[in-house]
Amino acid sequence: MRVIAGRLGGRRLAAPRGRGTRPTSDKVREAVFALLGDVAGTRVLDLFAGTGALGIEALSRGAAGAVFVERDRRAARVLSANLGSLGIDPDEVEVRRADVLDVLRSARRSEETYDLVFIDPPYRQARDRGPELSESLIPLLRPRARVVVESDGRAPLRLGVGIELERRYGDTMITIHRHE
Repeated sequence: MRVIAGRLGGRRLAAPRGRGTRPTSDKVREAVFALLGDVAGTRVLDLFAGTGALGIEALSRGAAGAVFVERDRRAARVLSANLGSLGIDPDEVEVRRADVLDVLRSARRSEETYDLVFIDPPYRQARDRGPELSESLIPLLRPRARVVVESDGRAPLRLGVGIELERRYGDTMITIHRHE
């Protein structure tokens, strides 16, 4: 796994061993960023971050900063190691090892807002947490913010935000929502 483009393009990313995480493939990540276009200057929230590949790709392409949320201890350690090995400025990023919904509630209280959100939950959790995730996320979205959801193509995760486009890559469904 590697960073696709930008200032960190070609650099390798580590992934935790085992089946606990499902990193977004290089092919799907490349397609997502082709669909998104310019992400320079955006404030990014990477939920269920795993290795951090999506948020790191955004930083490599000029995002202003990113918050990574990952509950799994091993994955969060690998994510932090990836950020360190890439030499990403610690002032640009924050890793929160906690449950996504707890972080969203806390972010709402502190009035954090984001331009670009990546959501890549474990596929089996996606349907169960969708409504609560959507309700907690919407107040954190800036006008014209985009939310990129990676989910199982057989049971796509839908949020209460307008769908801009959807694309299927094998068993993976990518849905880009736009907040107005």
